[in-house]
Amino acid sequence: MEMINTIGRRKAAVARVYLSKGTGKVLVNGKDYKEYFPQVHIQAAIMAPFKTVGLEANLYDIKVNVDGGGFKGQAEAVRMAISRALVLLNADYRKPLKDKKYLTRDARQVERKKYGKPKARKSFQFSKR
Repeated sequence: MEMINTIGRRKAAVARVYLSKGTGKVLVNGKDYKEYFPQVHIQAAIMAPFKTVGLEANLYDIKVNVDGGGFKGQAEAVRMAISRALVLLNADYRKPLKDKKYLTRDARQVERKKYGKPKARKSFQFSKR
């Protein structure tokens, strides 16, 4: 197996994942993923595809380049890219990952601000008199 290259997106975040045989190192933008994402629940979300398919995460090295968005959007983009890489690795993994919606692009974006309003939908206080 050579290197598998996949991409994942969420909100404004784009993650490029390179999966190869190795010892289980996960590097996100040159740092260990536990250092880059210090929250425990975010770390669990990144490793969730491995747990879903019942695969040991220490069999593969993962190198991630992630850009844009916040930490939650970046983590979900990484999760999607890892899921896509696992499907390329073995097509049998598609069903459990698809059932958990890890392969679905969440297309929700921030609604744009409208003129005459302080935010997208919020209005200034209305005064009748």
